[in-house]
Amino acid sequence: MDSNQPRAETPQPPQGRRGGGGNGFSAILAVFLSFIAIFVMMMNQTPSTIRNGLSILHQVPEGHVGVYWRGGALQKTITDPGFHLKLPFITHYEPVQVTLQTDQVRDIPCGTKGGVMINFEKIEVVNRLHKDFVHDTLLNYGVQYDNTWIYDKIHHEINQFCSSHSLQQVYIDVFDQIGKKMKDALQGDCTRYAPGIEIMSVRVTKPTIPESIRHNFEQMEEERTKRVVEKEAETSKKMAISEAEKSANVSKILMEQKLMEKDSARKQQEIENQIYMAREKSLANAYFYRVLKEAEANKLKLTPQFLELKFVEAIANNTKIFFGEKIPSMFLDQRLLGNFLQQLARNVSEEEKSTA
Repeated sequence: MDSNQPRAETPQPPQGRRGGGGNGFSAILAVFLSFIAIFVMMMNQTPSTIRNGLSILHQVPEGHVGVYWRGGALQKTITDPGFHLKLPFITHYEPVQVTLQTDQVRDIPCGTKGGVMINFEKIEVVNRLHKDFVHDTLLNYGVQYDNTWIYDKIHHEINQFCSSHSLQQVYIDVFDQIGKKMKDALQGDCTRYAPGIEIMSVRVTKPTIPESIRHNFEQMEEERTKRVVEKEAETSKKMAISEAEKSANVSKILMEQKLMEKDSARKQQEIENQIYMAREKSLANAYFYRVLKEAEANKLKLTPQFLELKFVEAIANNTKIFFGEKIPSMFLDQRLLGNFLQQLARNVSEEEKSTA
């Protein structure tokens, strides 16, 4: 073939169809990579999260509220307990508890002021997230908000507390104050930065300390308990002695009071006896004087004329009058009676003279 003749040109494909097979492959590759990405993302999630993403109908349990993310963005929608609908794959849902819950923080190591390492095995924090602050709290700190404001905060506060107190103080002296101090510290920061979190109480278990130190503390506690028992026994003894002395003093006072009452009664009886004797003596003297005066008066009255008058009066007062020849012998002649009375008056006069 002559080299000067023009070379036949190889037919070229149409310009518009160049690369058409490459574009189709790129599209297939993109779809394949998308499926791989979705598969990898699903493999990295828990089964419950996968079911959550695939489900349309979901249930919010009692004591919780439903919170939703769409494309990774937290939504303002908050649902109450019950059944609700969402878009699968697009909307993600999480239940958030709004009632009381207890978070247990375990294994908290800390060093005391003297450099001794101790460990708090468990600290329980009773807390609650208020429903009105769910969106703001999750927006700022995520669903695991308690990791920031309870778990991490407890570790920090316990270490701060231990570093400023000795082992004696942490383990014995101020142990009963740790719970209140932790509650105040947690609530103070939550009120400032996460006002929706309310700390109800903090319960702290006894920390674990080195065995040798614990043995020393036990011995110290035994000695202290022994001293306390001895002190209580001494106090009881003193109280018993004091009570006995008090009872003895009371008995002595009561006895003295009774003796004084008896002596007072005796003196009163003596006075009454003296009064009685004086009164009886006075009555006897009065009676003697009266009898004496009556005797003197009778002496003056014992005259024949007076006796005769009395005899006549007695006869006049007699209600019986006798008539007839014979008169009873009791009625005597007045002259005989007069002579008798005169003789009687002389005899009485003679007796008085002889006695004088």
